[in-house]
Amino acid sequence: MYDKNNIFAKILREEIPCEKVYEDEFSLFFNDINPQAKIHILGIPKIDCIDLFDFINKSDAAYISSFFNSVNSVIEKLKIDKTGYRIISNSGKNGGQEVPHFHVHILGGEKLGSII
Repeated sequence: MYDKNNIFAKILREEIPCEKVYEDEFSLFFNDINPQAKIHILGIPKIDCIDLFDFINKSDAAYISSFFNSVNSVIEKLKIDKTGYRIISNSGKNGGQEVPHFHVHILGGEKLGSII
């Protein structure tokens, strides 16, 4: 069940401030307060969804497409489309998810170490 009191829900309701990078009617992208790279952006859809699986199941094709097109827009805006970046989405306890609202991490701006 979705927790309407998670930190990303509060950010979407503007109860907690964030440093916005991009926003449209479907999504919000902002700087991570604990960056793991020179560029570390979090992207969240503006619907109640716990993880990627939940997001896909609750969204129509247009919403899903809009969200991932916004990911591309942010990557281009940050000028990391040519130099490289990493996109991460954690899901559930075993996947390392800390906030139960679907989100993607966009990391870049420097050489990132291997994770596999």
